[in-house]
Amino acid sequence: MSPVSEFEGKTVENAVEKACEALNISKEKLRYNVISYGSSGIFGLVGVKKAKIRVIVPESAPEPPKPPEPVFEKESPALSDSDEDEFEIEEECADLEHAQEELQEHAADSPEEEEVPANQVQVSEEIMDMCRAVLQRVADSITDDASVSVSKTEEYVCFEIAGGNSAVLIGKRGQTLEAIQYLAEKIINKHTARRVRIRVDIEGYLNKRKDRLESLAKRLAEKVKVSGKPSTIGQMNAHDRRIIHIALKDNVEVRTQSIGEGFYRKLVIFPKKKNAKKKAKEKK
Repeated sequence: MSPVSEFEGKTVENAVEKACEALNISKEKLRYNVISYGSSGIFGLVGVKKAKIRVIVPESAPEPPKPPEPVFEKESPALSDSDEDEFEIEEECADLEHAQEELQEHAADSPEEEEVPANQVQVSEEIMDMCRAVLQRVADSITDDASVSVSKTEEYVCFEIAGGNSAVLIGKRGQTLEAIQYLAEKIINKHTARRVRIRVDIEGYLNKRKDRLESLAKRLAEKVKVSGKPSTIGQMNAHDRRIIHIALKDNVEVRTQSIGEGFYRKLVIFPKKKNAKKKAKEKK
């Protein structure tokens, strides 16, 4: 009886390619059965399952290498050593005037729906507890011994997840936490007249992230002021963009603006024109 081996990939096709490469045979000669077609999970972040195939290994083929043992983080992952590695930072090299006009036009086509403080919207205890129960089920499906609590402040409806494997719950660069936050926003705002601010935190991760984002904002603002060219920060959610906007709102040298569409919009830091103050005085 011929030996068998199993291979995994994002898709069945990807798993087949890995098998062909490991066994050094063509796709036409590869004999396999599909064990699992895989699943993309929630937003590609939570509940992802790889496709798996079982291959009948030809007797002449070399023994496939053993897959590496999975490595799990034991501690909550910190942000990267360089904040600029955390996000996609682009410096606009085009003419500044043209870049501003183009970005402003693009932003006007895709306005961002405003979120209001929690104290301005009626959110019932029943709805908050229902959302807490859903998040508890999500947390239980990811790790053991995690508990979810809910409270309401003037600014946010807050969900705090404690215990369990916080590194797995947060995910790489906070992506799993963002998916959980997205679910909470959809559940709560389905039952409110206006979009209320939602905050989901795990072991104080958001406060650490806020400090790093404010530091990044100040460094990029200084870079923009010196170079005279706008910088674009990509792959940011609404919560992170709001931190940058607030951090630089009183900076007289730069201004910030969100552009684009979809769940991830971009944020642009523009240098303010040096003669803007003179023109303002002349108008007076």
